Amino acid sequence: MPVRLRLPVIAVLVSLVLILAACADRAEDRAADDGASDDDVVAATDTDDAVDDDAVDEEATSTPEIEEPTVTPEPTEDADDEVADRPDRDEEREPFWMRSWPNTDFDNRTIELDELSSGGVPPDGIPPIDEPKFIEFEEADEWLEDREPVVSMEIDGDARAYPLQIMTWHEIVNDEFGDRAVAVTFCPLCNSAVAFDREVEDLGVLRFGVSGLLRMSDLVMWDDKTESFWQQITGEAIVGEMAGTNLTFLPSVIVSYEQFKDTHPDGVVLSRDTGFQRTYGNNPYVGYDDIDSSPFMFRDVSDDRFPPMERVLALELNDEAMAYPFSHLENHPVVHDEVGGESVVVFWTPGATSALDQTSIADSREVGAANAFNPELNGEELTFTHEDGEIRDEQTGSTWNVLGQATTGELEGERLEEYVNGTHFWFAWAAFQPETGIWTP
Repeated sequence: MPVRLRLPVIAVLVSLVLILAACADRAEDRAADDGASDDDVVAATDTDDAVDDDAVDEEATSTPEIEEPTVTPEPTEDADDEVADRPDRDEEREPFWMRSWPNTDFDNRTIELDELSSGGVPPDGIPPIDEPKFIEFEEADEWLEDREPVVSMEIDGDARAYPLQIMTWHEIVNDEFGDRAVAVTFCPLCNSAVAFDREVEDLGVLRFGVSGLLRMSDLVMWDDKTESFWQQITGEAIVGEMAGTNLTFLPSVIVSYEQFKDTHPDGVVLSRDTGFQRTYGNNPYVGYDDIDSSPFMFRDVSDDRFPPMERVLALELNDEAMAYPFSHLENHPVVHDEVGGESVVVFWTPGATSALDQTSIADSREVGAANAFNPELNGEELTFTHEDGEIRDEQTGSTWNVLGQATTGELEGERLEEYVNGTHFWFAWAAFQPETGIWTP
């Protein structure tokens, strides 16, 4: 079946997988409450594997329609009854998904509500990880291959890897680095890995969840204190009490597990012990990032300067947005540029696989990794070149990796300042940054 015909089938079936997984989690909770046997729980959770096999069946020939979810979750335990009884809401004219949000102030927003679409799962039907556990490399090596993609994040010397084989199934990890609360997020539909500070002025630390809604195919998050909606790729609250508020971005980047280990020998890895049963290591979005495919539930006209599913390294400095297509970077692995009046150097290296290609992420095709840095080090702006497969600075001849660390030479061990940037699909970056520039050789 042609890829364009298969993808709607796959997307719908993925939604069914996630709905059934959510139901399985609830069945497990009910079984625990009712004293059900382990066999009953296993029977409920085994549904994941059966549906996942269907989701990757390339011989599917019909496209089922997406039905409205029939599960309406209970409101947050601390919900304000007065807000829930807001008198001006005409429920008969509301989208069905609004019934799940009786405590959200829909009158306060920065977008039109018809820009939001149900992704086919209820709130937290894709469950975030709220109590993440971390393991050493020796244990992670048993199930995580060197080429597999991970989100790399470091704060004050504490380096952690969040494998996309886990993030794909949960999308949000509410974590803490010491006394700093962070949210590490991944939207598979946009290939967007973004990290934020979870502390917001006047509100304190927020817990973020998966709303089940999409806007321009991107994950819409929600917070536990105001039940406002937040756009993942921009970090902006778009609906609710906090509309117009922006979260603080934190540097994070998708690299291979091997690249993370080489740079952070004392780092740790997010454990598969998440409290949920998922087929970690399998990709529920098989073939989604085919360069000729179309994004799921994207109703806008895609910017035709590049194919929608082209990966780009994207960054914004001083209100200037810039995109560096991987198809260019593969042939030009080092790029010196200026964005928003700031000097920028971009590195691209091979090694990392796609999380959205084959059924097994470990067996998927290589797409590489990219990162953006301030080229100034110790008061001197370095000039970088790519020679014989290595990135070197002209000043000392030291070699550098995609995480901005000098690996050999006079500067060995030094690190460049990493700019906040992301690896997104082109359609998503262009949709939210329509005035973006594009670097060309």
